[in-house]
Amino acid sequence: MTDAPRTLFDKIWDRHRVVEREDGQTLLYVDRHLVHDGSAPAFEILQKRGLKLRAPERVFATPDHYVPTDTRDVAAIGNDEHRGMVETLERNAADQGFRLFGLRDGNQGIVHVVGPETGLTQPGMVVVCGDSHTSTHGALGALAFGIGMTEVAHVLATQTLWQRRPHTMRITVEGALAEGVTAKDVILHIIATIGAAGATGHVIEYAGSAIRGLSMEGRLTLCNMSIEAGARAGMVAPDEATFAYLKGRPYAPTGREWDDALARWRDLRTDEGARFDAEVWIEASAIAPMVTWGNSPQDALPVHAALPDPESEPDPARREALAETFAYMGLTPGAPLASLAVDRVFIGSCTNGRIEDLRAAAAVARGRRVAPGVRAWVVPGSAPVKREAEAEGLDRVFTEAGFEWREAGCSMCLGTNGEIGAPGERIAATSNRNFRGRQGRGVRTHLMSPAMAAAAAVMGRIADLRELTGG
Repeated sequence: MTDAPRTLFDKIWDRHRVVEREDGQTLLYVDRHLVHDGSAPAFEILQKRGLKLRAPERVFATPDHYVPTDTRDVAAIGNDEHRGMVETLERNAADQGFRLFGLRDGNQGIVHVVGPETGLTQPGMVVVCGDSHTSTHGALGALAFGIGMTEVAHVLATQTLWQRRPHTMRITVEGALAEGVTAKDVILHIIATIGAAGATGHVIEYAGSAIRGLSMEGRLTLCNMSIEAGARAGMVAPDEATFAYLKGRPYAPTGREWDDALARWRDLRTDEGARFDAEVWIEASAIAPMVTWGNSPQDALPVHAALPDPESEPDPARREALAETFAYMGLTPGAPLASLAVDRVFIGSCTNGRIEDLRAAAAVARGRRVAPGVRAWVVPGSAPVKREAEAEGLDRVFTEAGFEWREAGCSMCLGTNGEIGAPGERIAATSNRNFRGRQGRGVRTHLMSPAMAAAAAVMGRIADLRELTGG
């Protein structure tokens, strides 16, 4: 073991390294394996090979991708395929002995919301899941990343995973964020700055005073969308805010074990002088409320900006791609971004379905009404988030304003449960991707923060929330 300064990533990687091969692959021990209702193929692989789970006590599951958000009754799920996904997960949990937060369980929800809020995600862990947005869990100082179904099967059978060591990148955001600017705006600004492939092959560590000033829920949003910049994972070094967030959660250590864990966790920081393969510096004051306009998260602009003109692009291939994007999205070159009328609004997802997100959206919706012709949904990220919101009266704020209040699940973020928009609809969404067809065939998706989405709902168009808040 070298005495050279190490990054947070280096420390976690080194602690979990079992063996290295000559071809550069490293076998990592996995602390926490999270599973959802799309994981049936991995269990089929185990069944065909006659294998059982190596460490069922380290596996936790919840249905989220295929569950409807208008019922909690599995038998009432009308789609046979979706119902089969949920029922198969229940059977696998019973057969293999891992913990399932089922559809009627008090902790059910989107897997990347459930992990942190139950205390399953902890600093220094290696966390994997068969979902690309597993990077979310890095907000607690974990190394967390998504894996494919064959890799899911490998982890289930061995509690280990072969990986090639990635490069490291530090993104430092210094200064104070302006009024109305949230973690969602920070990550959209970052992706617009470095591009959707800007962090390919890297694990990002977010640093700087603006990052330290974010709440834990803001950090979860930030790390969630690291994958949209091409990164393998995103991380924030644990600090007192992290420890306060974890203390008392169901799966967090207690008593003497908590004291021992704190001693370990406080060492989980990048050493002075540690080198990164890439560095990015961003001034916090330069970040405004952001909205995407195209079909990639990198197509993002401040809400007060005008749309670009494809004809001004000198590269022919890029010019043609922009023209196709404008045609698909129904955009006019040079038009104000805030002039675009919306048909639907979706507030939820593993990016922005937590209680802080719902509070921010409710603050805008309170005392107002959803604009005529707009259909707006609020989908809590988990059952605990839903209960907390209802205890605070946020559900009444939304329903009185004309929003639909739903059950927990991934819902319209990716639409695999059938909850999608109609062709040609323009949707203001707090989710993480705006790819073509993501929310339904021909749907036009604009990503933004929860407060911005609420503003779009009541204004009937993309709008600067500061028009409503006086910020």
